[in-house]
Amino acid sequence: MSERLAAEAAALDAADGLRAKRAEFVLDDTVYLDGNSLGALPASVAGRLADVVGREWGRLRIRSWEESGWWAAPERVGDRVGALVGAAPGQVVAGDSTSVNVFKAVVGAARLAGEGRDEILVDAATFPTDGYIAASAARMTGCRIRAVDAGDLPGEAGPRTAVALVNHVDYRTGRLHDLPATTAALHAAGARVVWDLCHSAGALPVGLDAHGVDFAVGCTYKYLNGGPGAPAYLYVRRDLQARFDSPLPGWNSHADPFGMDPAYTPAEGAARGRVGTPEILSLLALDAALDVWDGVSLDAVRAKSLALTDFFLRCAEAYVPGGRARSVTPVPHAERGSQVSLSCPSGAGEAMAELARRGVVGDFRRPDVLRFGFTPLYTGFADAHRAARVLGEVLAG
Repeated sequence: MSERLAAEAAALDAADGLRAKRAEFVLDDTVYLDGNSLGALPASVAGRLADVVGREWGRLRIRSWEESGWWAAPERVGDRVGALVGAAPGQVVAGDSTSVNVFKAVVGAARLAGEGRDEILVDAATFPTDGYIAASAARMTGCRIRAVDAGDLPGEAGPRTAVALVNHVDYRTGRLHDLPATTAALHAAGARVVWDLCHSAGALPVGLDAHGVDFAVGCTYKYLNGGPGAPAYLYVRRDLQARFDSPLPGWNSHADPFGMDPAYTPAEGAARGRVGTPEILSLLALDAALDVWDGVSLDAVRAKSLALTDFFLRCAEAYVPGGRARSVTPVPHAERGSQVSLSCPSGAGEAMAELARRGVVGDFRRPDVLRFGFTPLYTGFADAHRAARVLGEVLAG
């Protein structure tokens, strides 16, 4: 069995059209399956940052706001991210953290709600911070908050619903939620929707414009490989921008930032989502990291992601002793993101630590979930095979 699966992995790697992208990352002999928490370093980033620090900051100094394009970076980089989530230019701004952008989007969406709409729905299995912020947004806007299962959101939205906040992919299980159908159902109920794309952007096609999404947010340090603490992004659909009332107006989102007017007049377009001075070093590191996406088809990324997760599940079934772990990630492709989560009822944390000691890096989520993220630009089928084989050895021991 082992030899057959190893030979199959080699054949799949040989036929992989994205295999050449692996050379654009800084990698070692470790099987790195934690790109759904922190993506690997693209090789181009270090040199670009050295130039930003040494020349743009070191020699040009303040002139770089204009001469090096620093001032326009949030919109320029935002458009590059937008291309990866199906947003036409002028609708995405890069900056701040995901948490801050969730707050802007949920409050902004609630402020667009019609008379009598005083309910904010939140995915009951959401990443905790999203829930905390949605609750704060509810207090700020005089709304009540109600948590429901993401799959039930279409039927739960009603005449009082202002906005729903939903994760596109569940961070624990890897379940992919139905963005087109959920968005359409919320719109039919007269509500807005905010999608959290942290675990889908860069792993699969999203189609924000195509599906009429109102608002979306996401981080860039996972599948987009922007680096630790890389700036997040905010999408506001073009026809909503003129009415988007951000709860965090700042001098950078003013129509005339350097006028220093005590009265706030919001900027037009995506710039309305800005707040304070852009985080230039990390923003330009992200800009360089996005170069690895040049010429990449997201359809090819999705196809490889599904093939990798399918193959890993088969290998895990072959190698992991019966009863030691079971997948909690959906089998149907339409319901799966780019990770596999295994429930390991006994010793999950110790098992993941031992995997890391043996050169396989995933992560552990309490109480019993082993997460393995598959990043198609640099993860290969031999990696998936080795990870499953070592997992089997650890759990057998």
